[in-house]
Amino acid sequence: MRRRILQSTLFVVAITALVLGGPLAITTWRLVEDFTRAELTSRLEQLAARLDDPDVGDQVDNAAIGLAIPAGGQLTLVLPERAPQVLGSPVGDNPVAETLPFGPGGALTLAQPRSIMRTEQVQVTVIVLLLVVLSVGTGAVVATVTARRLAEPLLDVADRAARLGAGDFRRAPHRHGIPELDRVSDVLDTSAAALAELVQRERALVGDVSHQLRSRLTALQLRLDELSTHPDPSARREALAALEQTERLTGVLDELLEAARLARAAGAEPLDLREGLTAVAEEWRQPLRAVGRSIKVQVPDGLLARVTPARIREAVGALVDNATQHGAGTVTVAARAGENTLVIEVSDTGPGVPDELVPHVFDRGVSVGSSTGLGLALARALVEADGGRLELSRARPPTFTIFLPAARADDMVSLPRPVGTPR
Repeated sequence: MRRRILQSTLFVVAITALVLGGPLAITTWRLVEDFTRAELTSRLEQLAARLDDPDVGDQVDNAAIGLAIPAGGQLTLVLPERAPQVLGSPVGDNPVAETLPFGPGGALTLAQPRSIMRTEQVQVTVIVLLLVVLSVGTGAVVATVTARRLAEPLLDVADRAARLGAGDFRRAPHRHGIPELDRVSDVLDTSAAALAELVQRERALVGDVSHQLRSRLTALQLRLDELSTHPDPSARREALAALEQTERLTGVLDELLEAARLARAAGAEPLDLREGLTAVAEEWRQPLRAVGRSIKVQVPDGLLARVTPARIREAVGALVDNATQHGAGTVTVAARAGENTLVIEVSDTGPGVPDELVPHVFDRGVSVGSSTGLGLALARALVEADGGRLELSRARPPTFTIFLPAARADDMVSLPRPVGTPR
């Protein structure tokens, strides 16, 4: 994008330089000749005024008119019935000359070598061309700065939109000073908040519906089990058929929930937790430093989780944000290998979660401060979307624990191998 903006601007500058620079150089070349001839004519008029005397004799006062002849020039005075008088230096072939009538039938001719005029033309034209080149260079600098100033915010907004599409619903407080792009950033932040709330509502709805359906189906199965022991063969047969349909319905519900889970985790891929969590920590290091706090990452090498990178960054970012707003001291992000799973812990040394809020800390709208109460609920929804689990493992000091599925062996096969690594 930056290259296209730069190329377009430079193309416009180059066309402008060609359209204006060429005619300007030609015009300047001709103007020098016009000025030279005008100067010769002006000198001739001065000489004519000085020589226009009825008492002029056979000889012209050379000293009186010598100062009016330009350097390297030549003056020729022609009078009727008199031999032409020549003053000055030889001007060679094809000089620049101007003639002015003088007296009755006479003429004054002032000439100078054409090379003098050509030298002035070349000098002035070169100056004009240098100014054109300077303007092109200035335009190139302005184009480069403008391209960078426009391209970087556009790329940042595009990356923000891409992260939003991948499930990263965090707000981006940074603005670029360009009203139109800042307006787009505001709209993306509003959309992110709306999508985050929508995701949470969807997760809550799916959980409630699945729970209610399972409860009702379980109750229905128990009733049908009782009817299946009825002494009436017809009633018993119908009860067994209904029980079979109920079991099928339960299987369909399980398949639908599994399909929804797989669809949500379609972007899951092996993620190096050390790399991913370090990136999240670097993002939050400056905000924490601004309030006199710090963040520490304790993640060993070789921990590969099968997750959607944007979701896990959003979830861990929400936990760090929660620790920033409501906690104290150093925020610690640690990871370790658990039993058949990978564990991420986010903790701080703050006062922790009040006892009355512990059962509801992940409920939407629950907060101990002035925040929206959406962050922890969204974090849990995002973790569960990848088949993980988020819990408050300790209330004081607060420790939130994420359980993630580890990458499978077939996931490792799909990863790019370093050059020279044997298969």
